[in-house]
Amino acid sequence: MKLLTNAVRLRPLLLLRRQRSHDTKTARALDPPRQPVPTSAQLDELERNVKLRHHKNNIPLIRSLANEAANGSPDILKRLQLELEQLPNETHPRVLDYGEEPRELAQYKHRELPADTTIKEFSEIARALNLYRMDHLGNYTGHKSYYLMGQLATLEQAIIQYALQAVTSHGFKLISVPDILPREVIESCGMRTEGERTQVYKLDTGECLSGTSEMALAGFFANKLLTEEQLPLKVTAVSRCYRAETSGLQEEKGIYRVHQFNKVEMFAICTAEQSEAELEEFKDTEVDLFRRLGLNFRLLDMPPCELGAPAYQKYDIEAWMPGRKMWGEISSCSNCTDYQAKRLGIRYRRSSDGQVVDAHTINGTATAIPRLLIALLESYQRGDAVEIPTVLRPFMDGQELITRNKRIPETKLVKFIKA
Repeated sequence: MKLLTNAVRLRPLLLLRRQRSHDTKTARALDPPRQPVPTSAQLDELERNVKLRHHKNNIPLIRSLANEAANGSPDILKRLQLELEQLPNETHPRVLDYGEEPRELAQYKHRELPADTTIKEFSEIARALNLYRMDHLGNYTGHKSYYLMGQLATLEQAIIQYALQAVTSHGFKLISVPDILPREVIESCGMRTEGERTQVYKLDTGECLSGTSEMALAGFFANKLLTEEQLPLKVTAVSRCYRAETSGLQEEKGIYRVHQFNKVEMFAICTAEQSEAELEEFKDTEVDLFRRLGLNFRLLDMPPCELGAPAYQKYDIEAWMPGRKMWGEISSCSNCTDYQAKRLGIRYRRSSDGQVVDAHTINGTATAIPRLLIALLESYQRGDAVEIPTVLRPFMDGQELITRNKRIPETKLVKFIKA
C-alpha cells in the first residue's frame, strides 16, 4: 500500500504533460511544463517500480539530470522531462507480489478432445485441406508471411463478423482506422519506435505502420476535451496489425507469430473512477467470446514484468492448442490509467466542479485471427475435416464442415531461370 500511495503522489513525475495544440491529428510534444525536480527518495521509489517491471532503467541518468537541474537550466529540465516520460506506469498493488509468473484465475473447458496421438498441428491440417500456404515465401513476400485460401479465408471473415456483432452489442461503436500513423502517436501509446528491439515498421516518410488499431483509436481522440457525460466512450475497429517479430522459437513457428495479421480491437476512454470496472467488462466480454466459440482456455492475471510500459494491470487469455500441446495467448486487456491520455492530451471536464482532468484508457483484443485459427482448427478437427463452431455458421451460410479445398490449385515452388 505504501508503494501505491507514493506512486500516486509521484504521478506528475512519471508522465509528461503535453501542452494542447490545435492539431488534433497528432499529439505533438511542445515545450515541457516545469515540473518539480524529483527528490532522491522519490527516485528510489521510481527505481523500485522500474526494476519490478523489468523496464529499461534510466534512473541513474535521471538522478544526474536532477542534480544538474538545480540551476534551473531550461535544456537540462527539458531532458529531465523527456527521461521521466520513458518510465513505465504505476503497478496495481494486487500484483506486486506475483514475482515473474502470472496467476491463473480460471480455466474454462468446453470440449472433450480426442487422444493426443490422433491430433494434428494447424499447419498439417490446413495443408492437407489445401487452405494455407506459408512455405517458400521468403523471396516473395518475406518470412513470416502467409496465404489463407478458400474456406479458411472465409472462416477468418466469419470470426471478424462474429466478434463485431458481439462487441457492438455491448455498446462499442465501429470506426475504420488508418494503418499508417505518426511516430508520436505510437510512442504516446507506449510502444518505442527506436532501438534494436522495436517491433515497429518505420517508413521512409518518418511515419510508422500501426501495430494495433488501439493506437489509431487513441490517436483519434488526441487533444480532445470530452464531457464526463460522454464517458465511458467505447469504440472498436478491425485493422491489419504490423509487427517486426523476430522470434525463432519452435513453439512459435507457423502463423503463431507473424509480421501482419487481422484483429478486432476494443478501446475505451473513461474516468479514473470507472477504469477498473471497465477493465472487468472488457475481460468478461472476451471470456464470453471464447466461451461461445467452445474453446478450452484459461484466464491469467499478469505479473509486473509482463505489463509493458503503459499498463497498470492486465489480463491475458490463453487457449489450449492441442496440436502444439501448449497454451497460446489469444487475447488480452489492459487498464492503462492516464498513461496514454496524458501523452495524447485526452481530457474531460468533470461534472461536479468543472475541472479539466486527464482521462483513463482501456484496451482489449476481441479476436486476433492467426492464433485463434490455430486454436479452432486444432480443437475442432474431425479426421479429414474441421467442424465449424455453431456461432460462426450463420456467417458461413450455415456450413458445418470445412473439407478439402478443390477449387484453388495446389501451389508449388517454381524456379525462375533467366534466358
